[in-house]
Amino acid sequence: MTTPEQQPDATDGTAPSEGIVPDTKDWTWVLERPCPDCGLDSGAVTRTAVPGLIRANAEAWVTVLAGDGAELRRRPAPDTWSDLEYACHVRDVFRLFRFRLDLMLDQDGPDFPNWDQDATAVTERYGEQVPKTVAADLAEAARVLADAFERVEGEQWLRTGNRSDGARFTVESFAGYLVHDPVHHLYDVTGERA
Repeated sequence: MTTPEQQPDATDGTAPSEGIVPDTKDWTWVLERPCPDCGLDSGAVTRTAVPGLIRANAEAWVTVLAGDGAELRRRPAPDTWSDLEYACHVRDVFRLFRFRLDLMLDQDGPDFPNWDQDATAVTERYGEQVPKTVAADLAEAARVLADAFERVEGEQWLRTGNRSDGARFTVESFAGYLVHDPVHHLYDVTGERA
């Protein structure tokens, strides 16, 4: 996988994930109100719950990825990722958020390098990856991230980091924002609300 700091800016004109309409929404609103789709209330997620939520989500993805390989690669519509593509994205989100968490803990108010999720899906050929390998890598990325959040303590929860679109996070709000992404994508795949 290309590291997050090597990813192009989402506005640089790179090709979207084959047939996928790029998501340009600002999802930070999930910190203010429950998501009407997946049902998760990220703003109500406590610090201590984050590692367990990450691990539980990873377990659910491992179960999804144990299914039939051909079915996992099938897109429900040309402009919607397959279950495998969603799982690859979640794996990479876990990796990216670990990288960004480290930045926040190691630097004062860092700016996060941009990451183009759609370009990554094309470059990394998400739809062609091996489900068993993706499951193992996703579980490991989730374990590493959950462990990292378990080590955050005291004033570290107040450290900040910035996205290039102006969004500013504390480690605590960053954790709530993170949890929504894999939960929402699990809903996209299974239809099961949080």
